[in-house]
Amino acid sequence: MRQLVLSPRWIMWHVLTLGAMATCGWLAAWQWQRAGSAMGSALNVGYGLQWPVFAVFFGVMWWRMLRMEAAKLAADAAPGTEAEQPAVRTAEPRAATAPDAPSPFGPRPRSVPAVSEEDDPELAAYNRMLAELAARHPDN
Repeated sequence: MRQLVLSPRWIMWHVLTLGAMATCGWLAAWQWQRAGSAMGSALNVGYGLQWPVFAVFFGVMWWRMLRMEAAKLAADAAPGTEAEQPAVRTAEPRAATAPDAPSPFGPRPRSVPAVSEEDDPELAAYNRMLAELAARHPDN
């Protein structure tokens, strides 16, 4: 864990997170000062309460990313000892279908559904036009 925390990439994340949190703290203090001035309003009070929430968000996301990276490194180091590792929720999507099912984000099949002229003449004409366009540009 110490090696991960002191890596150059994570030192950059530490600095960015601390900078973002400090900036949010400064903006919150500025909004509170502005709210107390003669030109201040309830909007400044709202912003004064909003900026600390952003600072907490930056801290929580930093912590979650660090834990996810540590869990990934631990899983790569010892693939057979999953029970000993702490449970960390990840943002990976769950597979709704079988693992070998085609991805919905991949290329679409080029087949045109069979629609007869009797069922829907407009749709059949549209499908023919699409088939002609697809035949002109086979690389797409």
